Amino acid sequence: MKSPKTVEERIARRITRSKREVFMRKDFANIADYDQVGRSLRILVKKGIIIKIGYGLYAKAAVSPLSNRTVPRKGLRDLATEALKRLEVEVVPSSYDRDYNEGRTTQIPTGRVVGVKSRVKRKIGYEGRYVTFEYVT
Repeated sequence: MKSPKTVEERIARRITRSKREVFMRKDFANIADYDQVGRSLRILVKKGIIIKIGYGLYAKAAVSPLSNRTVPRKGLRDLATEALKRLEVEVVPSSYDRDYNEGRTTQIPTGRVVGVKSRVKRKIGYEGRYVTFEYVT
């Protein structure tokens, strides 16, 4: 099998072979320098292989059969949870999740609120849909 030659091809191959859904820019630091990796990631976003979900955060993408647009393969909550774990932030159930699970409400949580144990100063999302972080003690 032919080995990939360009930085873009090497990054794309690593993404497709990985079991992860969320990638950080630093995951590709051993392939090329910072600027080359950034250019290659932008090209892969344009090609629809990945989608940018935050500063230095990317997710595997697929074409939606409903809207024919490029969307992440997993839901926003799952992506945010995986990204936060990669950023070493402890993720816990939000107050909405706890209320629903304990039977205090019948409102099903939307999944756009993620409980965290520490301060998070990032926006994780795409196309105007972002996850909100709730500090849970």
